Amino acid sequence: MAERVRITLTLNGRQRTFEVPPGRRLLDLLRDDAGLIGTKEGCGAGECGACMVLLDGEPVTSCLVLAASCDGATVVTVEGLGGAPGALHPFQRALLAAGGVQCGFCTPGIAVTGSSIVDRNERDPAEQARLLAGNLCRCTGYTKVLEALAAAQEAGHAEP
Repeated sequence: MAERVRITLTLNGRQRTFEVPPGRRLLDLLRDDAGLIGTKEGCGAGECGACMVLLDGEPVTSCLVLAASCDGATVVTVEGLGGAPGALHPFQRALLAAGGVQCGFCTPGIAVTGSSIVDRNERDPAEQARLLAGNLCRCTGYTKVLEALAAAQEAGHAEP
């Protein structure tokens, strides 16, 4: 039997243990082992942001992170942004209200990054644009995404 690594992490608020091959990507662990298919694989090279998740509170492209390196970490996927199962983060609600999604392929990554921006209470438009630069969208033009950021923050949902 091939070598496997046992890791324990907090995934969307719940402690989970997995045994994975040493080279397994976090993206594959999330989709294949944990059944969390909201995180998408786009480019597989860290360029598009479709696979963005929060790793210890920071947005990362999960296609470039080895699952074994996440032992003891906290991972939040698009499914866990709202805290409770089925709940939406204020940015997710604002994104829907603003019509900031079209084809939907980039939406999970944008939701993760946007939620992080709102939670950080980052209000500088230039910095918001810089933080969103790792999320490629070919449909929306980002205007509605930026409107959703402003709406979520103005509604008083941003954490200090």
